[in-house]
Formats: sequence, C-alpha cells, structure tokens
Amino acid sequence: MTTADTITAVENAPRRTALHVVHEALGASFTDFGGWDMPLRYASDLAEHHAVRRSAGIFDLSHMGEVKVTGPGAAAALDHALVGTISKVGLGRARYTMIVAEDGGILDDLIVYRVGDEEYLVVPNAGNRERVAAALAERCAGFECEVEEISLRTSLIAVQGPRAEEILRGVVESGAAIPAALRPVEGGDADGDCGPDVLCGDGILARLRYYAAVRATAAGHSILLARTGYTGEDGFELFCGSEDAEDLWRVITEHAATLPPTPGEEGAGPDAAELPALTPCGLAARDSLRLEAGMPLYGHELTEGITPFDASLGAVVKLDKPEFVGREALAARAEREGEPGTRVLVALTGEGRRAARAGSTILVEDGEAGTRELGAVTSGLLSPTLGHPVALALLAPYSGDEPTWPVGTVLAADVRGKRLPMTVVATPFYKRAR
Repeated sequence: MTTADTITAVENAPRRTALHVVHEALGASFTDFGGWDMPLRYASDLAEHHAVRRSAGIFDLSHMGEVKVTGPGAAAALDHALVGTISKVGLGRARYTMIVAEDGGILDDLIVYRVGDEEYLVVPNAGNRERVAAALAERCAGFECEVEEISLRTSLIAVQGPRAEEILRGVVESGAAIPAALRPVEGGDADGDCGPDVLCGDGILARLRYYAAVRATAAGHSILLARTGYTGEDGFELFCGSEDAEDLWRVITEHAATLPPTPGEEGAGPDAAELPALTPCGLAARDSLRLEAGMPLYGHELTEGITPFDASLGAVVKLDKPEFVGREALAARAEREGEPGTRVLVALTGEGRRAARAGSTILVEDGEAGTRELGAVTSGLLSPTLGHPVALALLAPYSGDEPTWPVGTVLAADVRGKRLPMTVVATPFYKRAR
C-alpha cells in the first residue's frame, strides 16, 4: 500500500466516538453506521431489546449530529429553514420536525430543543449531519443568528427503560427549574433545596416533561438533560462534552450496578429471566425497539424521494406559516392527497414467525383485476416483545377519497415467493404501560 493509499484509507475510515474504548472493553461487535464505527451489539440483540422493555438500557448515540443556532433571529431562521413552527416552541421544550428540499423531499427528520431564550439545538441523524448543517447555514444566512455545528465535540448517552429515572437518580445532581419543561408538583414540594431556580436531581428527573430538556449537572459534569428517546419507553438523553463522556458512562453504569436486579417473570419463558438494572445496548436493539414503537428511520420510511405527506407525517408540516423552504411544493402535495403516484405509510402485522423484511412487495386482491402491487415494506421484523411479525410499508393510497388504509384490511407480503397475510393496524405496535 502506498502512502497515498494509506492516507485515503484513514480519511475513509469510520469515525469513533469518545466511548469507543468502553465498547471495546465490553466486547461489542461494531458496524459502520452513518460513517461512524458504532456498537451493533454486546452479546445478544434479543437480550438487549428485552432489557430495555423490562429494566433499562444504556446507548452511545454520539454519532448523532448537533447544530447550535443562536441569536435574536434564530427562531425566525428556523421557521424559514424547517417545516415546523419553531418560534412557538417554549423554553425548555423540544419539537419533532423535518427539513425538506425545495421540491418537498425529506432531507432529514430532526428534533429541535429550545435551550435558551435565543438558543436552539438541532439534532439531525448521523448520515445526514453534514448536509443538514450546511443547509441550515445557507438558509439562516439572511437572519440575525449564528449557526455552529458542534457534533464532533458533543457526545450523547441515552438511558431508556422503565428503570431509567431510578438509575439516574444517583447520577443527576440538579437541573434548571424552567416552568414550561416541568410537570406540576403533586402532593407537595419534594424537589429539595438546590438553589434559586434549580431543582435537585430527584426533582428534575421526576418532573421533567416528555419532549423537554434543561441544563443540568450529572456526575459533576455540565449536561443537557432531555426526556426524549427512540425506544417507546420512558427515558433520558444526556448531551455532554466529549471529554466528559467516558466518566459519565462509568458513573451511570457503576451506580446502576449497586441497584437490585429486575426480578424475573415466573412462568414467562427464558426472555423473562432476572435482569441487571442496566444493560449496554447496541444499534440492533435500538432498531427493533423503534420499529415496535412505530417510529420512522431515515433511509427506510423517510427518504429524499418522498414528502412528509407520503410518510403519513403531514401533521408536522405547518402550512399556516406564510413562508418556508419547500412550502410551495408541500402545499401542492397536500392538495393531491390520495391521487395516483402518492403514497401512505401503513403499519402491518402478521402471524407465525416469518417476518416480511425491507423490500418485500405488498399485494392486494383486487377483484376481477386480480392481484395488484401496492408498494413495499420499509422496515420489518419478528417483534421480540409481541412475538409476531410487524412491518411498516409505503403503499399506494386506499382510495382517492380515503387515502388511509382501514384498520383490519388484510393484505399480503411476498416473502421469497410465498405470500404471507398481513393485517393493517394502528401504530404503535407496542405501547408501554403508563
């Protein structure tokens, strides 16, 4: 190999997160995901999936992008750049939204956190990080604000599952008491005295709303603590400086190790054995968890070739805004709902143990016309929690007047030449107990 070849290989090698050595020590299997060398699993996909559903899992999500938009014109700039009305997001709250091209095609789905009066944190997917940051810089150029990508100096750790709050009680010391981000106090004030406009750790964890985020301290480190996630469970995401990530992971996992295990479920089979309070989890479990929760994944349910309306996510598009990039195309697409050439995202369940995977054709019996192809599965698997196949599929609309396929409609998936019945259902496939 020549010197030039060596340089090229290094340049093309996947990036490593600040926690890579931790994953190696835990025996992780790695995969290239969005240009990052990420843990796919540590031991068993299924075991990690069940750990999140029944106890809690810890994920390294440092491959995700982070773009900071600040200044008096930040809200107006994001209203122009994105399909949602970001100027209406309260301090300490978050909003799921999208960035689209001029033709309405989805460039990425995003979460935007309002972390200050004039400061927002935009979180794109790993593979779209650079183009989203570039698009934001271009679209915000005419506004009184600054756009700064901080991805490579920011790490993100997620703790997800029924015991997430319990685990972080021993780690999060305090957080900003931003009223819009907090649930009201029930049964008296138990937040503790941690200073003016500050809640102690137990109080901030108990009261932080879903899709809210506040500045906090954890294990002595400054973090942004968000009650968000991609698993369908309660949980938190902790943004920190990359220099703090290894110590923060260590403190979380060491504290969790002091907690009693999650009891097994008697007579419920091998998947319900006793579990540790916290289990390291990789991207394989993250994918199966998000699919059970009916959450889309860019590159599967969402692509540049479709609009939010085709993905049955038109509700995120705020056409009442007078102007934003892609508005004209999306307004025209909204008028075409149900017409030939448009699509809808449909949730399907099957029977047995054989799953329809991404790419499987979905068919319908169309009377005298015979069998008609409707579209294809975008994500599918045998649900570890439910024990039967589940899938999301982009399909032709049911009819011009009623684009959405009625729940209970039986279709078929072509799986290697065999037609498997699939029934239309409402999402999510799995919904956690409250």
